[in-house]
Amino acid sequence: MAAPVVAVVGGGQLARMMAPAATALGVHLRVLVEDAVSSAAQVVVDAPVGVASDPVAVEALVVGADALTFEHEHVPNGLLTELVDRGVAVRPGPDALVHAQDKIVMRTRLTALGLPCPRWAALDSAGDLTAFLAGSPDGSAVVKTARGGYDGKGVRVVRSAAEAADWLDAAAAGTGAPLLAEERVPFTRELAVLVARRPSGEVRTWPVVESVQRDGVCAEVVAPAPDLDPRTAAEAERVARAVAEGLDVTGVLAVELFEVPGGADGEAPRVLVNELAMRPHNSGHWTIDGSVTSQFEQHLRAVLDLSLGETRAREPWTVMANVLGSTRAVLTDGLADVAALDPGAKVHLYGKGVRPGRKLGHVTVSGTDLADVRRRALAAAAVLRGDTVD
Repeated sequence: MAAPVVAVVGGGQLARMMAPAATALGVHLRVLVEDAVSSAAQVVVDAPVGVASDPVAVEALVVGADALTFEHEHVPNGLLTELVDRGVAVRPGPDALVHAQDKIVMRTRLTALGLPCPRWAALDSAGDLTAFLAGSPDGSAVVKTARGGYDGKGVRVVRSAAEAADWLDAAAAGTGAPLLAEERVPFTRELAVLVARRPSGEVRTWPVVESVQRDGVCAEVVAPAPDLDPRTAAEAERVARAVAEGLDVTGVLAVELFEVPGGADGEAPRVLVNELAMRPHNSGHWTIDGSVTSQFEQHLRAVLDLSLGETRAREPWTVMANVLGSTRAVLTDGLADVAALDPGAKVHLYGKGVRPGRKLGHVTVSGTDLADVRRRALAAAAVLRGDTVD
């Protein structure tokens, strides 16, 4: 019997990190890469070159595949619908994926499901934004492009419609993405819940984590989120499951959340849904070393409709620190220094060329003492960045 084939659109680090899980499961991974030296192309044997917007490349990718999945959401929805109509197992399907592609569609659906979201509104004119600002306690709002934004891109904090005039003009002319406004949430920290769902309906979640952002980019993840009220943790997991089931998601889903203070009388902190990603996600990289089943193995299990794996953490604490840029010309030059500094640090490099602020890899450390684990993870990442570590 032939090994199952999973086709993946996108050749970045997420597809690269699916490869070890696929090898362990005996799954044949076929990845559509943007170029022959992309992150995934360096480790996946079956890696045709093409772009997600090319119907010919995507259709060739799925020939003989048991499932089609993604490492990014930037795939034409119409093309995916055509594949589904022809019997291709697209997972997540286009009707689900659109909620990760378009923030207005996402907010509309989550609101209809009764899930907690920031106050928001679609923007058709400067007048819409002015009216939205008038209802903001501090007179500000977060304006977002409905499509295409990530890692802090496509996001702007404004106090007047004039500050978004260029985006509004482009949207009106059809040369820019549609826009929405959201309230500027007074959150205490950012949380994330990773949830996996298979077509038969089985759902599993990992422990709720804290995501630490710097300059709009995830810099570190602490698993589980420290000092999290058990009631808030339960609500975060409930919301994540409701999103997965309400949107009919297949595969791994990351639900990014704002934690906001509760009310009086001992009310637990609340959560509001910030963003969705229907694929493995940066907030789940800790699971490779810190969980019984990694998000990458789980994603493959889910899209193939296999029973899902145990999501229990292996240690009381795991911290993942991203390597964002480096002064080193070649990142692997730092491996000996990291190994000498901390034999327990687990290094994952993505095979990317060095660029300021670019996600080049991550380091994971697990243990019983959170302060020690976090210090070690950050120190190891700093070594790979070329920083001096005391």
